[in-house]
Amino acid sequence: MNAHPNPAAAPAPEASARPVALVTGVGRTVGIGAAITRRLADSGWDVARTQWTPYDERMPWGVQAEAVDTLGADLAERGAATVAVEADLADPASPARVFDEVEQRLGPVRALVMCHCESLDSGLLDTTVESFDRHFAVNARAPWLLVREFGLRFTGEHGSGRIIALTSDHVVDNLPYGASKGALDRIVLAAARELAHLGVSANVINPGPVDTGWMPDRVREHCTEHTPLGRLGTPRDTAHLVDFLCSPQGGWINGQLLNSDGGISA
Repeated sequence: MNAHPNPAAAPAPEASARPVALVTGVGRTVGIGAAITRRLADSGWDVARTQWTPYDERMPWGVQAEAVDTLGADLAERGAATVAVEADLADPASPARVFDEVEQRLGPVRALVMCHCESLDSGLLDTTVESFDRHFAVNARAPWLLVREFGLRFTGEHGSGRIIALTSDHVVDNLPYGASKGALDRIVLAAARELAHLGVSANVINPGPVDTGWMPDRVREHCTEHTPLGRLGTPRDTAHLVDFLCSPQGGWINGQLLNSDGGISA
């Protein structure tokens, strides 16, 4: 959905008993982000989400043209109010704009779940400066700015706020992606201390290899063989953990980098 033509004139959202979660990087119905939005909707959250169509256009899987509307209908069937915001998170103005629109359409954000990324394979010798900078803009700077907006705007009950990010430790032949994800880890984990006065928990999840359409057969076979549980992770595996961390029962977990990967990192 596009921003209201005159944000100042946008109607205030109706009061809802459902808290609002903002999930970034939800451009496809089969991705981890989409699974998280469904799980949170089932658990009683209203769900805002972002996508950036030009990113999907550059990727091998391409654009899933109906994804925004299909997922919106899916979430509505689960009882969730929802809004989708097209946002290039490489633009430093985007995080504040996203929060503005979500607050106008749904209300204040109580959980921030960051699933978006820039990911283009390249190594030490062939990564371009342009690619390196874009990876850090999307994967590190944007999360910092999103966390900052969340912290500046959060007025929820002490102990109810949640920040969660998805990371990766894959850096060999994937230099800018892995390095920028390492920066993401430190930024989010710092929030566990710096936002303690708000009672906001902040955690990072490494879901390991999850095939959402990007894996060549050789990678799929290698990862399956080296995972003790003998299968690849699924988007729902990650969604269940995010759902738990967002619940009251998950509130004591804070400042952690959690490997939820079937044991492949063991």
